[in-house]
Amino acid sequence: MTEPEFETVIGLEVHVQLQLASKLFAPTEYAAGGEPNTRVSVIELGLPGVLPALNERAVELAIRAGLALESTIGARVHFDRKNYFYPDLPKGYQITQLDRPLCVGGRVPLGEGEFGALQRIHLEEDAGKSSHHAAGSLVDLNRAGAALIEIVGQPDLRSPEQAFRFLTRLKQILQYAEVSECDMEKGSLRCDANISLRPVGSETLGTKVELKNLNSPRMVERALEYEVRRQTAILATGGKVTAETRGWHDELGESRSQRSKENAPDYRYLPDPDLPVLELDAAFVAARRAEIGELPTARRDRYRAAHGLGADDAEALTRDRTVGDWFEQVVAAGADAKAACNWLVEDLLPRLRERGLGLAVSPIAPGRLATLIGLVQQKSLTQPAARQVLDHLLDHDVTPEQAVRELGLGRIADEVTLRPLCEAAIAELPAAAADVAAGKDKAIDALKGRVMRATKGRADPQVLDAVLRAVIGGPQSA
Repeated sequence: MTEPEFETVIGLEVHVQLQLASKLFAPTEYAAGGEPNTRVSVIELGLPGVLPALNERAVELAIRAGLALESTIGARVHFDRKNYFYPDLPKGYQITQLDRPLCVGGRVPLGEGEFGALQRIHLEEDAGKSSHHAAGSLVDLNRAGAALIEIVGQPDLRSPEQAFRFLTRLKQILQYAEVSECDMEKGSLRCDANISLRPVGSETLGTKVELKNLNSPRMVERALEYEVRRQTAILATGGKVTAETRGWHDELGESRSQRSKENAPDYRYLPDPDLPVLELDAAFVAARRAEIGELPTARRDRYRAAHGLGADDAEALTRDRTVGDWFEQVVAAGADAKAACNWLVEDLLPRLRERGLGLAVSPIAPGRLATLIGLVQQKSLTQPAARQVLDHLLDHDVTPEQAVRELGLGRIADEVTLRPLCEAAIAELPAAAADVAAGKDKAIDALKGRVMRATKGRADPQVLDAVLRAVIGGPQSA
């Protein structure tokens, strides 16, 4: 395989909307959605004589995010005005933080001993939302002034796949720390990706391209993969990459130029004269640290140590905090940990997704899933029959035991009942029976399948295997 000529350099900038009921510098109610321009105050409009008042809870959540991401919290921070004119910013400037951000440094664990380093995390207010139509452009200011943190990653990611892991793990940490819902579809987490290529071995960064319109971690990965191919093709033929902002069009599988970065605007940052320097004492920061519960990495480690789960199982259970919480309730109700993981991840969650439901509104309580798992492990139910019971429980408010009786799905484990069914299967598939008698062990699966269908999955697999082999008279299983 030919060694690559160019090294990829990626840095992510992530805007996260804090989980608050009011805005950053005004008591205005904030919630996603609603009629346009109905949640706007004189503060966001920048009317003469009004003064911003910092939302203390926003500071607390931003510090919590910084601590969860191993950042250093500043002792003295201040706010700055970023000046620019755009329809979704009525007062003509955005309140943000330039040279004294709330959090400095930090890192995101990527797994397998890898980390994505952070430059900083700062507080800022959101802008309104513009929408463009054939008849003109519209502005909704409901979002203006909402509390954001901007998480700026170092340009130390070296592949689109690493960027995917960075964003996925970042979302997990912020959700576990209860900083934000991090729902990219609702806009509570937005990501821009900066990417450049440079010759392998070079320490000089290449020309940077910014990618926007990225609505999921997988979309970020796809957009970056495309951009690697696009820039490689340009550089390989002696061309020069243009410094620009490009919008990703997922339906087309390509990015398109939006604007050049050669003449970047001068935002004329200046300290906000209406907001005093914010001094944070050690006790205030320590109180925020005490609010942080178990984070994903620690939970994964605990699941592996306490329950003997593998890395993949621990990862599946910690992608979403609700899944891990639910798993722990199933285990607390008496289920084996490995079985609880399998039934939750492979059986219950897919069925809930098909119904458009989440675990928070699951018709099946953790205790009932634990009971169902117990019936399987006690050999009162086969796995196929238990899945039929699971489907029944999703549609009927009954116990697993009641569902078994209603469906007639008790396990069949006696030879007297199974022998005639095995004889019928052999009569229907004589060639398979002959293969088993000749030592071709795989052929018995077809016979088992016939009996399982006849018993609706109720036949005990081990007893069934023994009865089939006894009737056939061939070699016994090892």
